[in-house]
Amino acid sequence: MSPAQRDELSLSFLPSEGSPPVEWKISDDLVDYETALREMDERVKGIISGEAGELVWLLEHPPLYTAGTSADDADLVAPDRFPVFRTGRGGQHTYHGPGQRVAYVMLDLKRRRQDVRAFVSALEQWLIGTLWSYHIRGERREDRVGVWVRRPDLGATVEDKIAAIGIRLRKWVTFHGISFNVEPELDHFTGIVPCGITEHGVTSLVDLGIPVTMAENDSVLRAEFETIFGPTKLIR
Repeated sequence: MSPAQRDELSLSFLPSEGSPPVEWKISDDLVDYETALREMDERVKGIISGEAGELVWLLEHPPLYTAGTSADDADLVAPDRFPVFRTGRGGQHTYHGPGQRVAYVMLDLKRRRQDVRAFVSALEQWLIGTLWSYHIRGERREDRVGVWVRRPDLGATVEDKIAAIGIRLRKWVTFHGISFNVEPELDHFTGIVPCGITEHGVTSLVDLGIPVTMAENDSVLRAEFETIFGPTKLIR
């Protein structure tokens, strides 16, 4: 994406004038998946009613698999390995676990731009910008949602997925969001066919030789988020 295209994308998802900063919350302990779903649902209800502000919630889950609305049961290779949760987000099977930064993004697109495909592209660009801060070229694919990294060290045509995206909307308020591999146990992905794709693998920042901590990466994520979605405010 050219700088001009990125500028256009950034402007298109800035909030309307006078909107408060997006609340930015980081959970230090592992968060149970069902607990996260309940809290996310309550926040979305609050945003819709005008009683709560927009929120990005950064966390890690204990090891688990999730199945989105397009999930194929055949892609759950090891159904007894970790708990499996059926979820209303878009997409197929994904893994969540320690070392992977999950960001649940709860934004009111009525204040921004009511375009779901453009919103997904904006999330991808957020991750691509984060990777570029480490001098890693992340790329999008027209036929595969998420962010991909070419691996010439493993072969001329090899590329791995480093981040997944799965969203849902309710009255133009977004929830669910992104998962970004910082230092997860990559073997845990072998219990599923990630996002239904067998031709490519998965990677992480540490796997690519970037020894970054979760806290350091959170700072990069926040800075890149603000270039596209506007200012944030850290909350506890």
